[in-house]
Amino acid sequence: MVERVDDDDRVIGVVGRGEAIRRRWLHRVATVVCRDTRGRILVHRRPHDDVRFPGGVNFMLGGAAEPGETYEKAAARELTEELGVRARPRFVLKFRCAGAISPYWLGLHEAVVTGPFTPDPDEIAWHDWMTEPQLAELVGDEAFVPDAREAYHRWTARRRERADHVRPAG
Repeated sequence: MVERVDDDDRVIGVVGRGEAIRRRWLHRVATVVCRDTRGRILVHRRPHDDVRFPGGVNFMLGGAAEPGETYEKAAARELTEELGVRARPRFVLKFRCAGAISPYWLGLHEAVVTGPFTPDPDEIAWHDWMTEPQLAELVGDEAFVPDAREAYHRWTARRRERADHVRPAG
């Protein structure tokens, strides 16, 4: 079950996720970009038999928020479910994603993974740590999940905005 939300991300009901996707109703999805202590980003491939984006490559972990769950709590739950890691992901941005399968509100978070983790094989078929330049190159690959590509561009734009606000005037 997911919360169906309106164009302003206000809850208007609770529905099955399959129905939300089929009817193209907005709902909420929480994602996490994981970094290691060296600043590299975790990239993974979805299983080839997955229903959504089989074999697709992504730089975010995540899934649908459950009814009553904030984006932050959903992101933390997904991190635990998919990697076996407990952390408090930091909220970065939220946007209405057009979605290759269905539209939804996407809450993007970041977390640093400091210790060992155990990827759920039902969610992650392969994974590796990549530098930002390596990830930037991978985003153009046809295997990269289209929704993740949109999120990547928004994420990097947000990071550039933040960097511009921190730079001293010259």
